[in-house]
Amino acid sequence: MRKILESHQLDAVLLLSLENIRYLSGFTGSDAVFLLTQKEAFFLTDSRYWTQAEEEIREAQIVRYLKKIDGLVSLLLDLKSTRVGFESSSLPFSLYQTLLEKLEGRIEFVPLEKELRNLRAFKDETELTLIRSAIGIASEAFLHVLKLIKEGEEERVLSLEMEFFMKRRGAEATGFDIIVASGARSALPHGRASDKRIEKGDFVLIDFGSRFKGYHSDQTRTLFCHSSNSEQRKIYEIVKEAHDRAIAKIRPGIPISEVDRVAREFIQTQGYGAYFGHGTGHGIGLAVHEDPVVNGENQDPLQEGMVFTIEPGIYLPGWGGVRIEDMVRVTPDGAEALTYLSTELQEI
Repeated sequence: MRKILESHQLDAVLLLSLENIRYLSGFTGSDAVFLLTQKEAFFLTDSRYWTQAEEEIREAQIVRYLKKIDGLVSLLLDLKSTRVGFESSSLPFSLYQTLLEKLEGRIEFVPLEKELRNLRAFKDETELTLIRSAIGIASEAFLHVLKLIKEGEEERVLSLEMEFFMKRRGAEATGFDIIVASGARSALPHGRASDKRIEKGDFVLIDFGSRFKGYHSDQTRTLFCHSSNSEQRKIYEIVKEAHDRAIAKIRPGIPISEVDRVAREFIQTQGYGAYFGHGTGHGIGLAVHEDPVVNGENQDPLQEGMVFTIEPGIYLPGWGGVRIEDMVRVTPDGAEALTYLSTELQEI
């Protein structure tokens, strides 16, 4: 962060995203401000978190305020800052306008976005340990629910059972709303669990993850209720091959877009390119979606220590869809699979 200050000739950087604040300070609450200068760090919060801040904050001075805007303005003026960077994706426009009005033009605010892109992209061993714990809890929940999936069961019942299981096993929460989408609904990439009952011959797409001490997991498996037909098996094997090719492509130094390309081109050559619309993956850590973004536009190079998902899919409206998703870490020699559930076709 201080390299960013130096390269942009900034007096300070203002952070409001809770993930970055937690990453830099250790704070686990739901509202705060973090201000970093070349020599100091300031954590600003209100009375709800004064005691919690004393317990959690490391390497930053705690500044207490009654109103966020007044506390921030007062600190900026005390520091005599004249050029301040801020997270352009996290500062609400209304707060930005109020800051400008109260500071009466004495500070120039510099938007930062791409500069912060890789701040959390590289996971150290402590982070990996927490991610593996989140993966373990979610994987156990999937194996538990696998025994409960049957013809006539409601999607939302399976989703709730997974959530209860994860929390009983130590998860803070699910990583996101668990997706259980069966039959034609499996063509909805983010179809939330509904009251639809699973029918014989359905695809059953389950996208699930847990959050453990702030860190997330994210996996998807597509199953078949009873036996699958030849078209379903064909689609499944195309997605699996695209998934495997993308993971095999990973190595430090190549453009991230290349990982997306090999998955997308394979699906296109099989005639289903129009039915794979989303990116091939996304970074994951303190946020379930963070950098690096794995799509055809990202020309940044892969670097050792990055953690992200690989999740190609084919979605045929009115018929059904398949997605297979795993988490990987970039190693010096290629990719390490962090998730470990079988990707072989399963009929239940």
